[in-house]
Amino acid sequence: MRPLRPCWIGLGVLPLAGCDGAQSALAPAGDQAEAIGRLWDLTLAVCVLVYVLVLLALAWALRRRGRRRATDERAMTKALVAFVLFTGGTLTLLTVASFVTDRRLHAPVRDPLHVRITASQWWWQVEYLSADPSRQLTTANELHLPVDRPVRIELATTDVIHSLWIPVLAGKQDLIPGHHNVLVVTPRHVGRYRGQCAEFCGLQHAHMALDVQVDGTEDFAAWYAHQLQPAPTPRSAGANAGQRLFAASACAMCHAIGGTDAGGRVGPDLTHLASRRTLAAGALPLDRTRLAAWILDPQRYKPGTNMPQVPLQPQQLDQVTDYLMELQ
Repeated sequence: MRPLRPCWIGLGVLPLAGCDGAQSALAPAGDQAEAIGRLWDLTLAVCVLVYVLVLLALAWALRRRGRRRATDERAMTKALVAFVLFTGGTLTLLTVASFVTDRRLHAPVRDPLHVRITASQWWWQVEYLSADPSRQLTTANELHLPVDRPVRIELATTDVIHSLWIPVLAGKQDLIPGHHNVLVVTPRHVGRYRGQCAEFCGLQHAHMALDVQVDGTEDFAAWYAHQLQPAPTPRSAGANAGQRLFAASACAMCHAIGGTDAGGRVGPDLTHLASRRTLAAGALPLDRTRLAAWILDPQRYKPGTNMPQVPLQPQQLDQVTDYLMELQ
């Protein structure tokens, strides 16, 4: 576990567990989040200093009340002039610091990994782009990144405005219909983190999480190579029957599974579904029981989702679930 990032508490700096976490802007794990964190520390320090000075001025005024003298008027004038200059100086400092931070967040990077993230109500499609078509892959609701390599993320949306926020890696960036924005991140710590849609986008906005995994170079290469492989051949009789049911039902019209005839593009790619940690963009943990329940009645767990109920008999549901749970 990486060391806790110091947090400003009052006038001191203390390492606190509350500043750490998979979704904490106070626990940066990348260059861009670190730059934002330093700006936060500076802003907080300036605000604390101003707050303390105001309290001291208030205490002085209360103590001196009723003692009006000419010297007091002159002292007050000097104090006001000094405070105006101090205020202008601190505002200038924060403006310059904000400008420098913004420049750093948008600075060009060398040899980035190219990724496209497309938001839909309410899930994320993640595409790894390459000049070699055989090296391109698509997954959903999970983002794997290599440590110490910059990543250029192209952002798009198929419907309404969304906003991608991975607090430990970078700031928020909107996904706007008809327009492509870019977010650059440079992860520095291996670990599992959480992204979230930060723009209200409808009924299930809160259930639109992105599982983010920063891997070591070798682990990322192994994950990438595995993701490029087609779906494994079903091993059991139940999974074989489930594959046939999947291909013959409405499932194949919405979902794609590499190496099969299922080529839908409406819903998430399911080629390696069983290797993921969650279902429905973080709405449920992924295990066999919850997967079957999700297929049976998705509206129960994510009301408003575009996934319809597929009429399946209990045995058919078991077979389809068997098949999907083998998609490692």
